[in-house]
Amino acid sequence: MPKYLPFLFLLFIIAVVMRDDFVFTLIYLFAGAFAAGIWWSSRALGQIEHNRKFCNHIFLGEKVEIMLQFRNTGWLPVPWLKIQDDLPVGLSSSPFFSAVTSLGSKDKAAFSYVLEGSKRGLYQIGPLLISTGDILGLNKAQYAQRPNQTLTVYPKIIALRSVTIPSLSPQGTLRYHRPIFEDPTRIFSKREYVPGDSLRRVDWKATAVTGQMQVRVFEPTIALECLIVLDLNTRDYPYRSQIDSTELAIVIAASLAAWISAKKQSIGLMVNGKDPLADDGKPQSIPARKGQAHLMRILEILARAEMTETTDLSNFIQHERVRLAWGTSLIVITGQVNAALLDELYLARRAGLEVLVILAGRVGYAEDIIHRAAHFGISVLSIASERDLDMWRK
Repeated sequence: MPKYLPFLFLLFIIAVVMRDDFVFTLIYLFAGAFAAGIWWSSRALGQIEHNRKFCNHIFLGEKVEIMLQFRNTGWLPVPWLKIQDDLPVGLSSSPFFSAVTSLGSKDKAAFSYVLEGSKRGLYQIGPLLISTGDILGLNKAQYAQRPNQTLTVYPKIIALRSVTIPSLSPQGTLRYHRPIFEDPTRIFSKREYVPGDSLRRVDWKATAVTGQMQVRVFEPTIALECLIVLDLNTRDYPYRSQIDSTELAIVIAASLAAWISAKKQSIGLMVNGKDPLADDGKPQSIPARKGQAHLMRILEILARAEMTETTDLSNFIQHERVRLAWGTSLIVITGQVNAALLDELYLARRAGLEVLVILAGRVGYAEDIIHRAAHFGISVLSIASERDLDMWRK
């Protein structure tokens, strides 16, 4: 209104000097249109309902369609409605989606756009800004802001076929090379009885058929209960390759978790890093469990996980390992192994845990680390790139 005051004042002077009723009529019409525009636009904006629909969890490389729906719940038509929805930079080449429409009485409108999950992470969609005003443009536009929503892009999962993970837990479902761990529910074959065989192994039906005493040979199996410890401490990765190395570490963790879960084995996760949704900023530790729903919880944590300068990995493991059951396979994924970590992992082995260390990224002195870890009886693998995972895809 202030920018129109000089114009109204000029009209008023002209009307007084000329004593012209037509000029007074113009003043009344202008002031009335201005007041009606303010009332109309504010009421019209308040009667607009908004809904944003989309699948808020997708896998890497998938596309998601975002549906924006608007409804005019009142009798006043909306002459124009401008829509602007802010988009995550990592998933879109444009910083926002915008459109303009009009809504009649009880009218509806819908718009859509597509985002591609090109990078794992937690993304904010919005806030959505809608604005409207009078048709003559005499007043400032009225604005309303709608809250944003989150979109989670799961990390990349590489399909693995054959992974060798040490375990001390017998009586499981996975075939194993140690014949001492036999599953009495899985018969591999039969053979003739030799002195020293337990009578519990005798197959009396086969004995009656063959006329010679036969005993059952059971298939060696293990129960593979694993806990993945993912290190996202920035100090444990080379500065120049921090992003690539930590992303590779997350891919390894997600792929191993998917493979173990597909084998119907228990898998847990601990992340030494940052979670933007956690109250204390620390990712939630997930105990070892089975099932597809449990795997999705793990992928959810891995999707949000971020690297940060945090607790030393040896202290992190020391604090958590006392809660682990005997025979648990500890898979440590990190970018560096120092003396303190080796000492802690050695204590974990003495406490009855099996330990496997995976070096993610191009780690300097990897061969020296492997050699030193061998003295502690700790297996170390160096995976410099995703191509190195081919050893588990054959």
